[in-house]
Amino acid sequence: MTEKRKRVKEDNTGRRELPIGVFDSGVGGLTVMREIMRQIPNERIIYFGDTARVPYGSKSRETVIRYSRQILRFLQTMEVKAIVVACNTASAYALDELEKETDIPIIGVVKPGARAAVEATCNGRVGVIATNATVDSGIYTTYIRQIRPEVEVIGKACPLFVPLVEEGLWQDPVTDEIAVRYLSELIDSGIDTLILGCTHYPLIRDTIAKIMGEHVRLVNPAYETALELKALLEEKGIFCQKPPALGENQYRFFVSDGAERFKHFANSIIKYGILSAKIINIEEY
Repeated sequence: MTEKRKRVKEDNTGRRELPIGVFDSGVGGLTVMREIMRQIPNERIIYFGDTARVPYGSKSRETVIRYSRQILRFLQTMEVKAIVVACNTASAYALDELEKETDIPIIGVVKPGARAAVEATCNGRVGVIATNATVDSGIYTTYIRQIRPEVEVIGKACPLFVPLVEEGLWQDPVTDEIAVRYLSELIDSGIDTLILGCTHYPLIRDTIAKIMGEHVRLVNPAYETALELKALLEEKGIFCQKPPALGENQYRFFVSDGAERFKHFANSIIKYGILSAKIINIEEY
């Protein structure tokens, strides 16, 4: 082995145990973190939820980019080896800009979801439910048609799903009623595949599946993103191959506001036993 290749191998060995940074506008990205924990359980993770400035779905492109840059700078100070933008709106608006500003590998949740939908659809009609910003951006349509130009994409904004999820109304008649109103036109459109294009939506997957029917396949970008992250880490030679040491704090959580509320909600999603979430002033970054 040459000295250069040996140094690269040693450098990667050191990087393997560095954490992965995951960020979202609030708590929805915890569904992405949950899938990462399941698919690559040895990895250390630093999660940031921008709970003081949620939601991103109603913000302008410029504002979402500014927020995302601040979070990127924070994660850089934490020496992360890779970053997952676990927010569809930030993935749609800010991912390209973030990639220009760092050499840390970054992935979003939109491309993995788009690829999975293309693979899943048989009749070439794909639905996307998401925030207003994600639907208005047309980002899923863009990525899907880059792969299969003939696919028809039907987007539907479902803004009330987020507050319903955050209020814990995952299985509630109110959520059922709102879901029927939102999804009825997608049923009529004849789609055979539906992308859950907001990280909150997997938490009401059962409700959505019941309304859409068995003939419509649901695509969860959180799951697809975890698989893509695993492949990326392996490709870069920074996949963590051994579990953390006993007693090591494998998962660390940071928020911009409401730490106790975040902690309660996070424990309902990932069942890990989160003891604390630290508040930071993200505007300082």
